[in-house]
Amino acid sequence: MTAVAPTDTFALGGDLPVHRLGYGAMQLTGPGVWDEPADPENARRVLRAAVEQGVDFIDTADSYGPVVSERLIAEALHPYPEGLVVATKAGLTRQGPGIWTPVGRPAYLRQQVELSLRTLRLERIDLIQLHRIDAEVPLADQLGAFKELQEEGKVRHIGLSEVSVAELQQAQEIVDVVSVQNLYNLTNRQSQEVLDHCTQHGIAFIPWFPIATGDLASPDSPVADIARELDATPAQVALAWLLHTSPVVLPIPGTKSLDHLAENLGAAGLRLSAEDVARLDALA
Repeated sequence: MTAVAPTDTFALGGDLPVHRLGYGAMQLTGPGVWDEPADPENARRVLRAAVEQGVDFIDTADSYGPVVSERLIAEALHPYPEGLVVATKAGLTRQGPGIWTPVGRPAYLRQQVELSLRTLRLERIDLIQLHRIDAEVPLADQLGAFKELQEEGKVRHIGLSEVSVAELQQAQEIVDVVSVQNLYNLTNRQSQEVLDHCTQHGIAFIPWFPIATGDLASPDSPVADIARELDATPAQVALAWLLHTSPVVLPIPGTKSLDHLAENLGAAGLRLSAEDVARLDALA
């Protein structure tokens, strides 16, 4: 068994083919995902380098900064190259560094999508994701705001973030859900049932925090052992494992380092044997 080749793609919503290894733009902001980065020009260089190295799927959110990540993407990449998909999110508000509060009122969600369209300099957002379900607002109302925007041609596809299988199934009765973004990596597989559901139904599964740190990077960890054997890095092995888990998985490792960007993207061509996969599976 092998990991995906660099050309391995997935069609979001059945009509938006993207390479399965994308880029997450959360880390381009300041500490706590708040305010401007220390070096905005470096952030723009990383974005341009990602696209130059074959990335055609970039994930961001209106709350990253807030607004900062979306603005940097537009500054670095607009006019966008053909085939580039910029996905964003709405539904989390910010009150300071590291503080995130869900707001799912339809008027607010519509406002944020309109602002994202303006910030990203787009006429239509290819993938809008509900960043979190607001427990104070009926889900039908939250997704209904996106559905109206979809009918108006301002949104192409709709996705969810950090949901259970039951919530995903409820959402599927309201809109056509094309993606789910949940926490998932080698050492945290609490969303396995959601991934299984997505695999069964052909829904993109976008694991956030895809590169587990700490013990995985230690010199005596199984990941480090396999990485040495494959002449790769632990991060590349962790990403290659994700790509191997299901054809619907689209990892979006984020970084503000050009070197780490190149390292992460190198995972697309890393081949894992059946023995490698078995050893990695046993880490859970």
